[in-house]
Amino acid sequence: MTSKKDHCEEIITTQLSPTPSNKIIQHNHEDTDYAVLERRVLRKVDFWLVGFYSLVYIFRVIDSNNYANAAIINLESGTGIKKELHLDASQWSWSQSIFSYSYLIFEPSNTLLLKYFKPSRWMFVLILAWGICACSAGAAQNFSGMMCVRFAIGMAEAGFYPAVLYHMAFWYKTSEMPWRVALFYSLGQVSGALSGLLAYAIGFMDGIGGLSGWRWLFILEGLPAIVLSVVALFGLPDYPETAYMLTEEERLFWKNRLSTKAPSGEGESWNWDSIKSLFSTLSTYTFSLYWIGHGIGGFGVTYALPTVIYDLGFTSTASAQLMNIPPYVACFFFLNTMGCLLHKKLIRPWTTAVAIESTTIICYIILITVPSSVVKYIALVVATACAGSAYPVIWPERIRALDGTSATGVGIGLTNAMAQFSGICGPFIYSSVFGPTYRVSYIICLCFLCVAISGVLASWWLVWHADRKRGTESTDELPDDL
Repeated sequence: MTSKKDHCEEIITTQLSPTPSNKIIQHNHEDTDYAVLERRVLRKVDFWLVGFYSLVYIFRVIDSNNYANAAIINLESGTGIKKELHLDASQWSWSQSIFSYSYLIFEPSNTLLLKYFKPSRWMFVLILAWGICACSAGAAQNFSGMMCVRFAIGMAEAGFYPAVLYHMAFWYKTSEMPWRVALFYSLGQVSGALSGLLAYAIGFMDGIGGLSGWRWLFILEGLPAIVLSVVALFGLPDYPETAYMLTEEERLFWKNRLSTKAPSGEGESWNWDSIKSLFSTLSTYTFSLYWIGHGIGGFGVTYALPTVIYDLGFTSTASAQLMNIPPYVACFFFLNTMGCLLHKKLIRPWTTAVAIESTTIICYIILITVPSSVVKYIALVVATACAGSAYPVIWPERIRALDGTSATGVGIGLTNAMAQFSGICGPFIYSSVFGPTYRVSYIICLCFLCVAISGVLASWWLVWHADRKRGTESTDELPDDL
């Protein structure tokens, strides 16, 4: 049987007529042509699927994080969001968590709609909608209005992140995904730092045009998404077989280098057999357990990080916005380092995920037991860096465990939807009633982190077992004693 690489080389060299005297030279020439063509097409694909999506993701994360930053902006001047909208602790927590309820509801279906409408059109709808809704948050006048706007923002943003992973699965081999997912995700995390910096700067606009600082925060951070939605509509390539920026030779080459299990832009948009197989696979539930456990235990604190840092007691609200930057910068460097090491196969995804989860557990034990504010802040920096790195490290393995276009779309959306429990539970776990120490909050998160590490170990074993049954090579080796 002819391999995909041999077939691709045949495409490249169909016009060549080798003779017995130049077989060795011809063979080397074919290898060179294959590598050159692969690098050339890869650069084009990376520009849009990694470059453009990373830029959009930066502003999506800013739009998500700005609500936590709004909690303390201009607090001392009496023009804070809680005071102006008359929000008590419970209402504030609900206005935060409603965002994640809409995420949880719409994320699985939104991902599959990318295939139904084509990526460029669906991304245009999503990005434009959340940009408009984000700006509208600046016009909210009361608790009910903010609840409606926050639900709408979550509904619009719900499909973006899993849809990006789904779109990448149409283009990249599984082995090419770790570094690219890590880079894409890490730029989103560093935007958490940018969000704090912007909140610090926008705080000085308080009162300009008769608007409070928090209103300017929502308006200014929502506008870039509206512009980027137009770029997505006219510039984003859909599938390898239809990509406008590739030649016919490059399209055929790229399509034939991908796995037969990879989702395709051709064929039906819905396959019930594939969906039934997804829900009958045990790893679907163990991955969900991991995403829920890590989401609540690891990510929960990010929904109140500016307030938690402020309540450590050694900074003002303005400085707290700046001290919100180091945790996300640390995540950026840590995640890119992990992605590079994974790409070079110096470390393995499963063992890395377990190590990250273990480190996060240690950080929360420190947060519970150590009274020093400085030590707690350092632990928060490390915990936030680990929280933002765990999912990207294991995402390629999650995608690899899915089979078929429909199952991949629903599986990615469903799995990522489980992470939204962090947004549902996080604001309540880190309610101000547990401040300023938040010891109860840290204990709850520690329990969920123990659930998460159990989920990732169970998923590791199930994927390894499935690989062994199919006779395929896993990207990680399972220890004999597991």
